[in-house]
Amino acid sequence: AVGEGMASGTVIESKIDKGKGPVATVLVKQGRMNVGDVFVAGMAYGKARALFDDVGKKVKEAHPAQPVEIIGFKSLPKAGDVLKVVEDEKKARDIAEKRALRQRLIEEKQKRHLTLEDLHHEIEEGKIKELNIIVKAGVQGSIEALKKSLSKIDQEEVRLKVIHSGVGAITETDIMLASASNAIITGFNVRPDANAKKLAEIEKVDVRTYKIIYELVEDINSARIGMLKPKIEEVVEGEATVKELFKAPKIGVIAGCAVTNGLINRKSKIRVIREGVVIQDTKVASLKRFKNDVNEVKEGYECGIGLENFQDLKARDIFEAYKEVEKPREK
Repeated sequence: AVGEGMASGTVIESKIDKGKGPVATVLVKQGRMNVGDVFVAGMAYGKARALFDDVGKKVKEAHPAQPVEIIGFKSLPKAGDVLKVVEDEKKARDIAEKRALRQRLIEEKQKRHLTLEDLHHEIEEGKIKELNIIVKAGVQGSIEALKKSLSKIDQEEVRLKVIHSGVGAITETDIMLASASNAIITGFNVRPDANAKKLAEIEKVDVRTYKIIYELVEDINSARIGMLKPKIEEVVEGEATVKELFKAPKIGVIAGCAVTNGLINRKSKIRVIREGVVIQDTKVASLKRFKNDVNEVKEGYECGIGLENFQDLKARDIFEAYKEVEKPREK
């Protein structure tokens, strides 16, 4: 708390002066402001090296209702910030830094990138003229086919622009590019790697993965008129890495796996990923631990997994177990 007689006031204006650095004019509201006082104002703090009155004369102190120019700010305060004199510089710095951190967190929460859900609203408000898209696919042919499909979409209210395309997994670099250019990311038979997933959540980038091209074209057309269908969201339940392969009589190839994340369930759908590219989408045919059939295997354990109708596996393939959940569209 501000002690008896310790000044407080309001910043009226602030500027960077070539000779004096950050300076601010403060209207003292209560107490007496002295040369040498340590103060905090909003996210700025400092120590009053010099005070000048309203006619530019150097003074040693300022009283209530008196505007005073203060030299000694470490950074620039904003007009309207409340200035308070505090006991010492450490306290002033702590208060200023906590406020700056709080402000950064608020701004981070408010930072929101465009999603397909927003598209219709943004078009109606006249805020958007261009939708930037980043395309990643398992093969080059998919990228060419998609670009062709997008060029056929009637682009009257919003121009669709592919700003980057490439073959392979969705990476952190793709997320950073999308964040910087307010783009949505679309993937065809590819998945975001673990780091990209985390970064997409932090940066609030809309990442959409599809199996076939017309699904995206349909989504964009529906988004433009605000009629997106309920979103089928895939919830990833776990991941397992193939360590070695075994042949089992009558069953075929069994993958000896280590569950590296979450869990693998007997009822899970399985995406087989090789170097970021989805090579097969199938289901669990058998799940075993030490030759016993089990319903699920958790992170940290090893197991044998047989897949339905797919045996062309290699060591280091990743099995991504997921389920589909229908989510209503955001209004």
